[in-house]
Amino acid sequence: MSESYDFVAIGDITTDAFIELSKKDAHVVCDIEGKPCQLMMNFGDKLPYEDVKVVPAVGNSPNAAVSAHRLGLRAGLVTNLGHDRNGKDCLDALRRENVSTEFVRVHERKVSNYHYVLRLGAERTILIKHETYPYTLPDFKVPPRYLYFSSIGENGVEFHYEVAEYIKKHPETKLVFQPGTFQIKLGKETLKDLYAVVDIFFCNKEEAQTILDTKEDHFPKLLKALKALGPRLPVITDGPKGAYVEDEDGITWHMPMYPDPKEPVDRTGAGDSFASTFTSAIILGKTPAEALSWGPINSMSVVQYIGAQEGLLTREQLEEHLKNAPPQFAPKKIS
Repeated sequence: MSESYDFVAIGDITTDAFIELSKKDAHVVCDIEGKPCQLMMNFGDKLPYEDVKVVPAVGNSPNAAVSAHRLGLRAGLVTNLGHDRNGKDCLDALRRENVSTEFVRVHERKVSNYHYVLRLGAERTILIKHETYPYTLPDFKVPPRYLYFSSIGENGVEFHYEVAEYIKKHPETKLVFQPGTFQIKLGKETLKDLYAVVDIFFCNKEEAQTILDTKEDHFPKLLKALKALGPRLPVITDGPKGAYVEDEDGITWHMPMYPDPKEPVDRTGAGDSFASTFTSAIILGKTPAEALSWGPINSMSVVQYIGAQEGLLTREQLEEHLKNAPPQFAPKKIS
């Protein structure tokens, strides 16, 4: 018999190998004919690197599940692994974090996802490869309170419809959607059935503009356009400028970043920690404005460490930061 879960995350899991590049042999060049900044290294050379750190059991959804459990929720993960050493290491890491592996499927003759993170200072470029797995929802004996759906591979289009159908049949379960790159590229029309049943939605400003096919940059308008797709609580992040949510009453709230105690070490997982912490706060009975004040605190902590999970806080630690927050760290009503 399955447990009763507060929070079940759905999405791909991977091992990240963080490779710290040598600043003498790698650099970033910007403003090249309007292109994004480019990571530059000499092709064909043997280039030294400073260090490497391997972190198992990461990815948008695993990060979210670990975050939710540390904040006091009963958390599980729906994901796929290969029958290999990396898969075993991921399972061991999840169990150490007390995230349920009841819904993790291990596939014979498959390999587990493994990504390479090229670090240069606090920023990074990630080399990714999603292995092809059959995506399907498990048979939840007890419907979870919240499903948190995020990044999966490109062969998983039909799976989105399965998740949407499950939510329609189980209104007691709320759906949270933090789309990955592939899901954003699918577009709002392809995923309209999923958007229609989303309770809480997360993306950054540029992703919102892509999803909505607009150049609009007024946050209240972007939030209302996202809400029109279905989500009850759309949330948009804007990097160092903070985050925005439109609540059930149509009021837009803005929250600034929580001040960093020192320069960030690695920004990997900052978005996952924000989204999962906001969601956990809602599950724990906080208002959207209150939840908006929780998210940036965990993001601040996560970027002080390499990898997306080491810096995740417990509820007691988070509330201590909130108690000691500067006066300007407060939700502000902007519409």
